[in-house]
Amino acid sequence: MGLYARIFTAPAPSNPCAFAHVLKHLTPLPAMLPPMPLAADRTGAPRRAELFSHPATPCPDVTQLQVTLAPEPVARAWRLEYQLHGRLARLRLPAPAACPAATDGLWQHTCFEAFAGRMGEAAYREFNFSPSGHWAAYTFRRERERDPHAPPLPAPRLACTQTADVFTLRAWLPAAALPAAGGSAWQWGLSAVIESADGRLSYWALHHPAPRPDFHARGGWTLLLP
Repeated sequence: MGLYARIFTAPAPSNPCAFAHVLKHLTPLPAMLPPMPLAADRTGAPRRAELFSHPATPCPDVTQLQVTLAPEPVARAWRLEYQLHGRLARLRLPAPAACPAATDGLWQHTCFEAFAGRMGEAAYREFNFSPSGHWAAYTFRRERERDPHAPPLPAPRLACTQTADVFTLRAWLPAAALPAAGGSAWQWGLSAVIESADGRLSYWALHHPAPRPDFHARGGWTLLLP
């Protein structure tokens, strides 16, 4: 797979991601201790963070999964870069789409995700980025409750590259896609779903606060930025 980059302008999809149909098949594990949050950095420097697989969904073919997040004030955007290291031939990475667009259900296959909200505020946004170039963006009033009156969010811009053992997805999120600016710090939850060649899904995040994977749980949003 070579380098590709596209700008998408399709309206936001209608249905949010949901893990209910797979959670019932996972074995409950004891609750995990909360991590120390990655404190806000007021210099605006890029922040790099490691994602970890949930203990209930390991994927030995992934050796490392990192995300870099940085504001780009001139472009009025946030840049996210996901780097997936491992035996890529044993993973399923969706092929580039002929016409990338806003699409529901991306989490059913390999996709990279970001959740963003303000500390102390219930509202937040969810973004899904597929290696295919498809994307999704959702507005929530509170945990897992969509805002039916929210206007479509502006489309991100995606670019992907791949070598023998590293897959990189870059996403530029317009600042207008995030909740309105406020006095509290940004709280980011960065995550990914990785599909193995046999169809099994592995769930990756900064932190897993519950016995079952749940990217909407704020306890897993440990990256703080001003």
